[in-house]
Amino acid sequence: MILVEEAETKHCPRCERCPSPAASGRHRVRADGSQDYCRPCARAYTEQGDGRKRRALKYPRVPTGSQPRRSCGEAKSSGERHRDATAADGLFTRCRKRRAVDGRSGHLGRTYGMTVEQSRSLLDGRFGNCPSCPGSAPEHVDHDHETGRVRGVLCFSCNAALGQFRDRPDVMRRAAAYVEGNVWKPKFVAPGVYLLPS
Repeated sequence: MILVEEAETKHCPRCERCPSPAASGRHRVRADGSQDYCRPCARAYTEQGDGRKRRALKYPRVPTGSQPRRSCGEAKSSGERHRDATAADGLFTRCRKRRAVDGRSGHLGRTYGMTVEQSRSLLDGRFGNCPSCPGSAPEHVDHDHETGRVRGVLCFSCNAALGQFRDRPDVMRRAAAYVEGNVWKPKFVAPGVYLLPS
């Protein structure tokens, strides 16, 4: 059994004093059985780590009913934030607008592996219009469901229509012929036998 001699003084790195080992708190893992800091410094360090005090130090003088936004530091009222049951005050720290921006960029990255800037670059030369129906604002990324390749950015209606047609051009052509007035009219060939127009 090896006995470790107890030092008469121990250097505290926070206050630069050398109190006796009895002035430091106990620490079972350390070889000498005491903490690095003296008791007053350890107490101050613990209080500094308190979440409420850290927030008060980081964001001083926030108006009542508001909370600072972590991303930019602006104070936002409680009406501009979503509810969060796990938070201390029951509200998210990010405002609704920032959560929407972060959610959009996260969705593009997870689903399509692209950034918001890359999705905007697909609209270059289109003057902010949907390529399928000019006049609508394109906001939804269109992709091939078989290969996963991104084709472009469409408005909600056009993107939903392509999905309903299951990306099949023959079905789209028949739908276009139907809308243009070339109604489906089977040709009578024999009793009970009809020929569909091509």
